[in-house]
This record gives sequence, C-alpha cells and structure tokens, in this order.
Amino acid sequence: MRKKRRKHRPGGGGGGRKPEEEEAGKRSAGEKMTEASAVLSRCCFLRHSGDAAPPPAAAVGRPMVVGVSTARPRPANLKPLFFCKQHSSRISASAQNAASSSPLRKMDDYNAAMKRMMRSPYEYHHDLGMNYTQITENLIVGSQPQKPEDIDHLNKEMNVGYVINLQQDKDIEYWGIDLQSIISRCQEFGVCHIRRPARDFDPDSLRRQLPRAVSSLEHAISQGRGKVYVHCTAGLGRAPAVAISYLFWFCDMDLETAYDSFVSKRPCGPSKQAIRGATYDLAKDGPWKEPFENLPEYAFTDIADWERRLIQVRVRSLREN
Repeated sequence: MRKKRRKHRPGGGGGGRKPEEEEAGKRSAGEKMTEASAVLSRCCFLRHSGDAAPPPAAAVGRPMVVGVSTARPRPANLKPLFFCKQHSSRISASAQNAASSSPLRKMDDYNAAMKRMMRSPYEYHHDLGMNYTQITENLIVGSQPQKPEDIDHLNKEMNVGYVINLQQDKDIEYWGIDLQSIISRCQEFGVCHIRRPARDFDPDSLRRQLPRAVSSLEHAISQGRGKVYVHCTAGLGRAPAVAISYLFWFCDMDLETAYDSFVSKRPCGPSKQAIRGATYDLAKDGPWKEPFENLPEYAFTDIADWERRLIQVRVRSLREN
C-alpha cells in the first residue's frame, strides 16, 4: 500500500522552519515580552474607560512616562508628574526581590479594586515612591508620603507648609507606612499635618468629608505660610476631588471647568457625583428640597452667585480653631 506524501504548504505549520530556528524565534519573542513588561511597570497607560476622565487625545494609546530619570519623550500637552527620588539601599538584590513580592501583590490588588469600584483606567505604582502635581501656585496634589524624607523634600524643595491627609488608618496600615514618623518630621519642620479621612473608593463617604476637607484647604491657603499638599493613597480619587471642589466653590469656576482644568494637569477620575452631592448638601437646606438622587446628572454642576456665597460661608464655618 503506497503512502501518500504530505504536500508542503508555504507558511503552514510543518515545513518552512527548522526546529532550531523556531526555538530562536521563541527566545526572541520571550525577550521582547520581558522588555515590554519592564516598560509597562514604569509607565502609566492612559486609556479611557467608564466614567473616568479621558486623557488628552495625543496621549491615547501611548505611555505617559513620568519622572526625570527616563529619556522617553512625553506628550507636549501633558504636565509632568514629579516623583520623589527613592533612597538607595544596601540590601542585596535577592533580598529585595524576595521582599518585593508582597508589595507587588498589594499593588495589583489595589489597582484591581480601583478599576472595579471607580471604573478608573489609572494605576498606582507604590514602588516608584511619592508622586505629585502642582495644580495652582499654592496647591499640590499627590500620592501618600511613604517616609520622613518625603516631608523633607516637600518642605525644602516645594515650600510645603501644610499636609492634608485623606487616608483612613487602614489605608496607611495596608501599605506599612509609619505615619507617626511622618507626623514627627512635619512637626520638626513646622509643617502642619491635618487628617480628614474618607473611605477609599466610596463616593458617599467622600461626599460627607468634602466640606470639612475643603474648609481645611481653603484656610491653609489663606494663611500664606507655604503651599498645601493634599494627598490620599494614590492621589487619583479623594485628594483630586478635594482640590476640584475648592476650585469649584472658591475660584469662580463651574464644575466642568474645574474638573477639566485639574485632569489636564493630573490625569485621574475622581467622582463628580460626590462633588455634586456635597455641593447640593451645602447649597440647599430644608425639608422641602428634592432628594439629590432624583435630580438630573447636570444638577449642581454650576451654581448661582448667592449659592456660591452660601457655600463659602458654610465651608468656612467648619474651620477648627
């Protein structure tokens, strides 16, 4: 019985390449994937998703490289994020790799929760250290200080005189931050440390805390004793919402203008609903008012002059003497 000969099909599965060539191709692809993973771990990809603020058009599908240590160009229409330099360590590379597995898992879990609960495409990279963006002449928004040296940097390099912390205790414990050492360094440099905790990924908790947090921010700016650093954990949700509310309530902007102005400098996706809800709580009072949940989405994205004055009076009344 004659055996049928298999015809060779160009580009098909069996005949074109030798085994050693295929293996070389696999190794080359694997090396490329490793390099790509290394780049991704240091870059923040801006992709619009859900209700999060869309990145500028020039940045879509491109990595926004942050920090001063990279030579990759960034889109010209984006303001830079500044990273506080990590201090060198004498721990061996193997020991560092073993210790980093837990922090990396924490970052993955945190970013997964942020994407799921906030519908945000942005990520927090704790391993890159504290990062921040200057929003106005007197206002800086960023991620959590991780060590006392971060306070040294903020005070000496950025002339920060106030730090407003939106984190809860469990947030700080999750990342293993020694908060007391940071507060002690603030006291050493005469930096006023203020806590206004709101629950992470919770618009209702943020809505309740916004008036008091903005009160502290407005008072700190009015004192003129240095810049104010507002932070949460990643600097992508709670802290930006406080800054945007301040711009909305005290800088004669409507919500859309304040929001767009902020995210053009620091891309993120804070909750507009929380800001609108806090505005409603401050501007309206009495049993006659319609429930906020029944109002259209554009309600309280702008306010009348008398409403702004009323909000400012009520916010300033929350100051702690």
